Amino acid sequence: MDANFNPDKQHTLASSVSISGTGLHTGIKVDMTLKPANAGFGYQFQRIDLPGQPIIKADCDLVTDTSRGTTLEENGVKINTVEHVLAALVGMGIDNCLIEMNGPETPIMDGSSEPFVEIIKDAGIVEQDAAKAWYSIDTNISHYDEKKRVEMVAMPSIDYKITTLIDFNSPVLGTQHAGLKTMKDFQTEIAPCRTFCFLHELEMLLDNNLVKGGDINNAIVVVDKKVTEEEMARLAKAFKREKMEVKSEGYLNNLELRFPNEPARHKLLDVVGDLALIGYPIKAHIMANRPGHSSNVDFARKIKHYIKKNKHVKNVPVYNPNQPPIYNSQQIENTLPHRYPFLLVDKIIELTDKHIVGIKNVTFNEPFFVGHFPGNPVMPGVLQVEALAQTGGILAINAMPPGEYDTYFLKIDNCKFKQKVVPGDTMILRMELLSPTRRGICEMRGTVFVGNKIATEADLVAQLVKR
Repeated sequence: MDANFNPDKQHTLASSVSISGTGLHTGIKVDMTLKPANAGFGYQFQRIDLPGQPIIKADCDLVTDTSRGTTLEENGVKINTVEHVLAALVGMGIDNCLIEMNGPETPIMDGSSEPFVEIIKDAGIVEQDAAKAWYSIDTNISHYDEKKRVEMVAMPSIDYKITTLIDFNSPVLGTQHAGLKTMKDFQTEIAPCRTFCFLHELEMLLDNNLVKGGDINNAIVVVDKKVTEEEMARLAKAFKREKMEVKSEGYLNNLELRFPNEPARHKLLDVVGDLALIGYPIKAHIMANRPGHSSNVDFARKIKHYIKKNKHVKNVPVYNPNQPPIYNSQQIENTLPHRYPFLLVDKIIELTDKHIVGIKNVTFNEPFFVGHFPGNPVMPGVLQVEALAQTGGILAINAMPPGEYDTYFLKIDNCKFKQKVVPGDTMILRMELLSPTRRGICEMRGTVFVGNKIATEADLVAQLVKR
């Protein structure tokens, strides 16, 4: 990515670009073309060799098989091994792309994402006239698989970062970890890392005729046991080679690793590709311990479900009690005419000319809980709206020339109560000006958050009157 790359805009390819190769598992030769697509298109695969040229969206809900790579399927149409090309698109900052194929499986090439990164660079990258809506994960989302001893967590972070750990109980690989601090490093640090498998897995796949496109150049084969001459001869035949060999390093044909921890980095590459199936660009720190395609896809589904459930909650104000308030309760009393028991804002934590964020700590001792309702205390909705109005009053008065002002309600529109507010809740009161204040009339959009959930929202109009 160049220095002018704006990560908050959507991007696509400047031109179409093609690559051809063999599918690792099917052995079928495929031509794959990456094509520019409109903003909001996302990643979609198209099988141009089938009647009707069906299109399949890159979506974790369409994954039907993760035994060897990630397979998308819809109405009986399959696309196998999608993760390496998706990782390249994410890594290069491409948001929208149509991936045309005349076969069922993406070409394996050398088993890494590097060939795809190279063609994306050849095609060129263009910024689109559309904002990229990042989804910031605001709470830990975890996925565990006891049987596979897999643990994955997405934690809040201001950037998209990934850390992977692998432990195959193998004397050759040992435990390894890899990290990606920023997607800008994907091209150099992660893209060149090739897929790997163990010799015992390879033999099982060969027995079942499952790696029809296997070539000794498109995967790292880890040899973690003594191999007989007979087995070597069989492998040589399977890979159409005169001879196979293993020296002490434990890699078939004495392959040179591109990085000492290339296998861990490739697992990270797979995580990038599989999490592209969430369908939303995320900001989070992903920690993946012993990841694999099935866990990655389960995790992607969990994150997607979380985002869909909380998607309307964009721009949730963050309340950090350690930060000193902009206005404390005494300063609020100097601005507003309200007093106990009717002053419903405790402090102001954000204030600009266009918006304000206030805090109201709801306690069991509020006078209204005596009658609303005994044994089931719920804060009245009208008082939540009043708390918003008082917060908005501070914003409006703050913008006026010096003098003493009172604010009066003129109108409340589009008021919705989405969840109740009870003792122990901290209300975060956000008010935004909808239009500049004219002749003392100010229109605002108000939202009450409890945590990251919206409790109440309304459009409020008030009038400022000089005393």
